[in-house]
Amino acid sequence: MTIVEVEAFGTTFELAPHERVSLGVGTAVKRDAVVVKVVTDSGLVGWGEAHHGRAPGAVAHLVRTTIRDLVLGLDPLDVVGVWQTVYRRQLASHGMGAAAVMALSGVDTALWDIRGKAAGMPLCTLLGGRPRSIPAYAGGIAFGFQPVDDLLAEIEPHRRAGFLALKLRVGDAAAADVARVAAVRSAFGDDLVLLTDANTGYDLDDVRAVARPFEELRVGWLEEPFPAHDHRSYARAAALTSVPLAAGENHYTRFEFHRLVEDGVVSILQPDLSKAGGVTEVMRIAAMASAWKLPVHPHTSMTGINMAATIHLLAAVDNGGYFEADVSRRNRFRDELVSTPYQLAADGTVSPLTAPGLGVEVDEDFLRAHPLVDGPSYV
Repeated sequence: MTIVEVEAFGTTFELAPHERVSLGVGTAVKRDAVVVKVVTDSGLVGWGEAHHGRAPGAVAHLVRTTIRDLVLGLDPLDVVGVWQTVYRRQLASHGMGAAAVMALSGVDTALWDIRGKAAGMPLCTLLGGRPRSIPAYAGGIAFGFQPVDDLLAEIEPHRRAGFLALKLRVGDAAAADVARVAAVRSAFGDDLVLLTDANTGYDLDDVRAVARPFEELRVGWLEEPFPAHDHRSYARAAALTSVPLAAGENHYTRFEFHRLVEDGVVSILQPDLSKAGGVTEVMRIAAMASAWKLPVHPHTSMTGINMAATIHLLAAVDNGGYFEADVSRRNRFRDELVSTPYQLAADGTVSPLTAPGLGVEVDEDFLRAHPLVDGPSYV
């Protein structure tokens, strides 16, 4: 079996004013995605997601040109060989850096979809796990900077649906962040696990301001207070608070996670299958983290492709943590682009799909009907 075609679809849908969420990096005005399709000479087709990198046209173009030319004719079952080919000839030296990893991530996940279909197994089984329940938290682009009453009203239906944990967006003014977290804790009680995500919107003074209140409010983690490369600020922040620091959605490959693990500052690792190198590389990251007794709580991306793949991976590792369930008010990439990627059980868990491969079907008509719209996704 050989790879005979690789396609990449940049796709966009715009958000109405009432659907927009404000968070540490700005206000979301549209949603972008890059969907990757790999075709084999046997007729098997695999689907993956390459993170859009806020430049979806560039990422899609890289997939359908340079990356495509590197992998055509290779064995789709040889995922390690394909990964190494792209790493050696594109990523390792002067090869578009993070964009190349995102492009490779989409191709790699598509190859695992093909492997599962070829073997007649769901991905979790192929990876050495089994279909089982995975704890989920309510996340995605939701629970942003808004009046407290509106925030509580947004949370209520998800609490009723069974979520036992959720993630609030912080990175606003520190006092406003503390007020929102305190209001949610007061309204929903001590049984709700509260996580926070600053989306790189904090500096060290902000961390000092929220450290004690977040400890008293029993915040489960503080995610990405700073940009991924600001290792010095992470180290200083860890000395300011007992709230665990989380990061990883903007770290690429096991080589960047190696420093996170060895520094011992970030204790919650969050690789994204659409960014960090695909299923192949995130399995390596999880294995490395396991040796240090660290949990892996993957960040999920735009589409149901990534969501389904993430649940499969969590069911196949021994140090898997939460699945980030996207509860955005409107995500057409979750609800229309693909068949249902997951369902929440009454106990706040999700389970892998049981069909071969990722288990999701992709609607190519949706991709044609929603072409890429250039421009920033946050303003």
